[in-house]
Amino acid sequence: MTGHHLAVLAEQSFERHGDYEYLFFEGRWVTSGEIHERSARVAGGLRARGVRPGDRVVVLTMNAPEVFISYRAIWRAGAVVTPVIFLQSVPELRHILTDSGATAAIISPELADLFRNAAEGLGVTAYTIGSSFSELESAEPSAIVPREDDDLAALLYTGGTTGRAKGVMLSHRGLWECGRGLDQVNRTMDVTRSLLALPLSHAYGLIVSIAGLHSDRRHVSVMQRWFDPAGWLRLVAEHRVESAPVVPTMLAMLLAQPLGEHDLSSLRAFGSGGATLPPPVRAAAEKAFGVTVLEGYGCTESSAFVSAETVPEHRAGSVGKPLPHAEVAILDPDGKPVPTGEDGEICVRGPGVMLGYWNDPELTARTVRDGWLHTGDVGRFDADGFLYVVDRLKDLIIRGGFNVFPRDVEDVLLEHPAVQIAACVGRPDPSSGEEVVAVVQLAPGQQVSGPELVEFAKERMAKYKYPREVIVLDSVPLTSVGKINRKAVRAMVKPS
Repeated sequence: MTGHHLAVLAEQSFERHGDYEYLFFEGRWVTSGEIHERSARVAGGLRARGVRPGDRVVVLTMNAPEVFISYRAIWRAGAVVTPVIFLQSVPELRHILTDSGATAAIISPELADLFRNAAEGLGVTAYTIGSSFSELESAEPSAIVPREDDDLAALLYTGGTTGRAKGVMLSHRGLWECGRGLDQVNRTMDVTRSLLALPLSHAYGLIVSIAGLHSDRRHVSVMQRWFDPAGWLRLVAEHRVESAPVVPTMLAMLLAQPLGEHDLSSLRAFGSGGATLPPPVRAAAEKAFGVTVLEGYGCTESSAFVSAETVPEHRAGSVGKPLPHAEVAILDPDGKPVPTGEDGEICVRGPGVMLGYWNDPELTARTVRDGWLHTGDVGRFDADGFLYVVDRLKDLIIRGGFNVFPRDVEDVLLEHPAVQIAACVGRPDPSSGEEVVAVVQLAPGQQVSGPELVEFAKERMAKYKYPREVIVLDSVPLTSVGKINRKAVRAMVKPS
């Protein structure tokens, strides 16, 4: 058995810290001993029911203690964790079940109908939390099934906002190394109580849970089934939470809450990832909460994180320096490094890079070239080695021959006190090729018109950059993990 087996990591974590109140969820404490024992039994149950090393086991649930238990059990059985965001449609879920060739699934009861409709005729055995899942827990505990460093540990399907979801293959070693890198960042915060509201079925939530297994101290987590801003604030006050991993839209939603009604003095730091953090949101969060916001960068194909700020080394606007397991380069279209300070494509090399796309060697070959993962993100390094993310290459708007990055427009709109969330896209235009268009969601109780926001941006941006139209929406479309859903926004603003 190799040194990067994730089930071994979980075992070592339990041996190091012993049995203690590990997780608070919906009114009750779950101990580390309970999670350890139940994981071993579920692993035994899966093996007794035919799950073999390398088999894909889908986990389709909202956040719950059983997610931690299921992940550890699946790895213990030598199988592959295949987490699925619960906000899937029937066709999307059926695609994942079919494409992955999953043999079993662990689901929450409220998703039973969705699963039943999506899995019809596929022969996937489902174990429902609260009922048939208990059959797995009644088995004898299983020993850890040996796996190699480069064996598949997780198969994560990307959101599919630009097309059909693709399976990303991540190894035991890749997730182990990335988790260790993130733990080293967490240690600089010097905190032991965190609030977890990210979906554990997303790469960000998954790697946060793995990072916790590397911790050298007993760490306590308070968890929400799904992010609820008002409930989040209550939990911080009640449990004296010190830190929380978030995505930018979570911060924006929290800032719209009546913060003065809660004692948030225990908060010391936020870790932000999953999407680029707009500078106005970062500044507002640091001022309102009195905390340090540390930003990180990565993608599913890189096992979530390749860089992050730390408490001693952070710089506003950057996503920190590369973590120890990741080599990051800024390359031009010919694959050559660009000078420091110049923009190019962010490329990553190291053990965290995916094994490839499931059942798609051609796409894998186009994405990973000469060992370098081409992320499709534009970025640059400064002279001190801090990484900055500019935008997505595929989101670039070309207006009249000039390049416009959506983030530049969004950041300006977010400077307006009435704007809570902003999204910018290109709309086909016969004269300029593409026209710059934005949609916004206003903060509660605020009022401003689209034309007023156009003028606001026009005063602050180059003539070719400012949006010619801003549309005020009740809510800006987001993906299931809180990112702007640009595919949906483009559909909204396309010419009739």
